[in-house]
Amino acid sequence: MRKLSRFLKPYRKLLVIGPMFKLFEAILELLLPYFMSKVIDIGVANGDKKYILTMGGIMLLTAIVGISCALACQYSASLVSQGVGTDIRNEMFEHIGTFSNAELDRFGTSSLINRITGDVNQVQLAVAMLIRLVIRAPFLCIGGLTMAFIIDFKLSIIMLVVLPIFVLILMLTMKRTVPLYKAVQKSIDRIGLVLRENLSGVRVIRAFARTDYEKARFAYRNKEYADHAIKVGRISALLNPLTNLVLNFAIAAIIWFGGIRVNKGSMTTGEVIALIGYVTQILAALIVISNLVVIFTKAFASAARVSEVLETKSTITDNMGANTFNFASNNTKDGTSIQSGSAKKGMQRKEDYIVEFKDVAMSYDKSDNYDIENITFKVKRGDTIGIIGGTGSGKSTVVNLILRMYDVQKGAVMVENKDVREYNLHELREKIGLVPQKSVLFTGTIAENIRWGKEDATMEEIKQAADIAQASEFIERMPDRYNSKIYRGGTNVSGGQRQRLAIARAMVRKPDILILDDSFNALDYVTDANLRKALKFQANAMTTFIVTQRASTIKSADQIIVLNDGEIAGIGTHDKLLNTCEIYREICQSQEMN
Repeated sequence: MRKLSRFLKPYRKLLVIGPMFKLFEAILELLLPYFMSKVIDIGVANGDKKYILTMGGIMLLTAIVGISCALACQYSASLVSQGVGTDIRNEMFEHIGTFSNAELDRFGTSSLINRITGDVNQVQLAVAMLIRLVIRAPFLCIGGLTMAFIIDFKLSIIMLVVLPIFVLILMLTMKRTVPLYKAVQKSIDRIGLVLRENLSGVRVIRAFARTDYEKARFAYRNKEYADHAIKVGRISALLNPLTNLVLNFAIAAIIWFGGIRVNKGSMTTGEVIALIGYVTQILAALIVISNLVVIFTKAFASAARVSEVLETKSTITDNMGANTFNFASNNTKDGTSIQSGSAKKGMQRKEDYIVEFKDVAMSYDKSDNYDIENITFKVKRGDTIGIIGGTGSGKSTVVNLILRMYDVQKGAVMVENKDVREYNLHELREKIGLVPQKSVLFTGTIAENIRWGKEDATMEEIKQAADIAQASEFIERMPDRYNSKIYRGGTNVSGGQRQRLAIARAMVRKPDILILDDSFNALDYVTDANLRKALKFQANAMTTFIVTQRASTIKSADQIIVLNDGEIAGIGTHDKLLNTCEIYREICQSQEMN
């Protein structure tokens, strides 16, 4: 919680005002048993109705003022807790946005969602309780004990015996429950993961008749969560009964010994009643404290999970002060040309390499057991590069390094003769268009989705990008055309249509480098051929990387890179590789292609 205390600084005034109102309300509450004792000892004992009514009016006014103070404190607590929760969520969301793929893989989507929602809500609740009860409850305990000592010292000793026992119960409970609450939160993460996978993959689960297996899997995770929650619940459930038991014994002892002292004339009846009132207040305050222990125990576990996210530094450090290379702008005013500025200024020398890998090695777990290694190649501006290989050969890893989604452990990835680690990330990625393996669309219209590639894209530019991506045909058939709605994830369009919209989104940016990561796998062969022809027409405008498992897709590429087990097995044209690379020849033969 200390690490998150900085979020309280903007609300310092309310953090003082709220507890002050609550403190004043607690002082007024402490006066009520004292007033009651006077009503009994003076008003009732002497039959003085006027005194009884006067004291009754004073007690009513005290209660009204106390309620007003409590409402003022409640309002302050709401403002601070909601503000702190909002600030934490905003900072977490912004910070998560800086994570590289490595950090996102480590935490997992479900865990991050739980942390930014459930865990922040738990911290938010703790902040509200901090203002409303953390000062009030201890003050009522101390104030009630003080007033009890003023009324009768001997009877008050009973409470001094009770309090250490109560504190011991609280400490033992907290010691046992804090680790268990952490386990509960992890169990919630696992349930969230299973739910997310089931909801997003429900069609696959049904198609392969795996519903019963997934039910069993969810039941296992659910039982794991239930077991942890029950274990915590058993310990936490002992708090209220144990505290009530201890303090009820204290009340019984006070009534017993108080009755004896009243008979001896050492105390009045009103004083005994007042003492019982203070003991009741202390009892209520201690029960509140016991509940606060549960709330703050959960909050500490949640705060640790929130802090873990906020303190995690991305392995991809953004070189904000870097002097990025000045890529020539390729955006025309009328949006009619897809060619880049560099192409319009004249074709660059053939020796102008836009991308270069220099003996690159990298592993996802940062170990010496590399996922890819000895990767060396150069790419000329305007070339089309095909990357092919079996599953897990490292194709997507290679293109992700160009975008600097991960950092290399050995060697260097160069863009425009400059190491990508020296670039400002925004400037680097602004010049690269990516179509990922899984085409992700967002809730909104088709035009809004394509504009993700370029926020200020005109309708003419959007339509031109859709034409190149072979998407305009099905868009024009839709009722609202480019204003047609796309549901979350693009569930209301086919897989091939999602891919074409994702390609249009990348093309509208008019990038210097276009990366198509297995982006033709949902396209039919006619659309595939037409799309490759359209991309070939743009060859002078951009360098294109096509990651695929179809040899036919990259047959006409200027250069083909064949990967096998994370290493380059061959580089060259289609005809050259057929003669020199056995793996490429096997791929072509398996696809009945020469």
